[in-house]
Amino acid sequence: MTKITILAGGVGGARFTRGLLAHLRTADPSASVTVVANTGDDLWLAGLRVCPDLDSIMYTLGGANDDERGWGRKGESERVSAELTAYGVGWPWFTLGDLDLGTHIARSAWLREGLPLSEATARLSARWNLGVTLLPATDDEVETIVTVAADGEEASVAEDMHFEEWWVRLHASRPALAFTQRNVATSRPAPGVLEAIADADVVMLAPSNPVVSIGTVLGIPGIADAVRSTPAPVVGVSPIIGGGVVRGMADACLSAIGVETSALAVAEHYGSRRDGGLIDAWLVDEVDADAVAVLEAGGIRSIARPLWFNSVEETGAIAAAALALADVRHSGG
Repeated sequence: MTKITILAGGVGGARFTRGLLAHLRTADPSASVTVVANTGDDLWLAGLRVCPDLDSIMYTLGGANDDERGWGRKGESERVSAELTAYGVGWPWFTLGDLDLGTHIARSAWLREGLPLSEATARLSARWNLGVTLLPATDDEVETIVTVAADGEEASVAEDMHFEEWWVRLHASRPALAFTQRNVATSRPAPGVLEAIADADVVMLAPSNPVVSIGTVLGIPGIADAVRSTPAPVVGVSPIIGGGVVRGMADACLSAIGVETSALAVAEHYGSRRDGGLIDAWLVDEVDADAVAVLEAGGIRSIARPLWFNSVEETGAIAAAALALADVRHSGG
């Protein structure tokens, strides 16, 4: 049985995993998949623990995601959020759907009973028949804080805010000066995370934000070391195509840490495991084919092929190519 572990953010990680599962249904039905999800976007809002990336993965793999919006539940209504806004509670620009609120209420109830986030996630996931084991990167509250530049209108000096405020309210319009994961130094990987990496036949970095999604997962003490030392090949799929982001505003995050928005630069940011980095192989889009020779020379196996997620079937083919690049048996690539 092939064991695959994916480090993932929300939408990109969810869609990649959905394609991988579609591929495995015919190529390797006995394969097992574990997804280690970013929790840096998590927050307490209106007394509820909201976990955007965990929920995006759960809804997508459970067939309940609103693919038109790209987030939240399909068939949503927003009456409760409207009432909260009328009472001046929460963030009026961060709308939680009524069905989505059911998830947050259940999670928060279990957390207040003393359950760790990993157990609450397992209980939520059991409803959906995901086809994967979904793990939060940590049970600890490690939230991403963004230090944003002054802009003369919003603020006259730099200030710190939660990542979701910078991302959703400001649409990353104020330049980020730094990203800090609050409490990361004292956090620990959630149960099963290190084992899933150490025991895998292949570890995959989903095409998620390299800074605040994959970067936050890798920032939990012990996880990056586990990736460096796993006997499994580690293969990543570029979230950058032709110098542009596939989705979201990862370019604003990359700029803040001094990394160019390119498939090559992100691969070099992760680094070759041969030289103490994190990846053995890197899949790039055909428009970035010039990067292949450079990556190969730097100890990172690479191929170029179309990487747009135009359908579940095409995404499955991308996942198959990543498995083949990792030289995994039954890859079907």
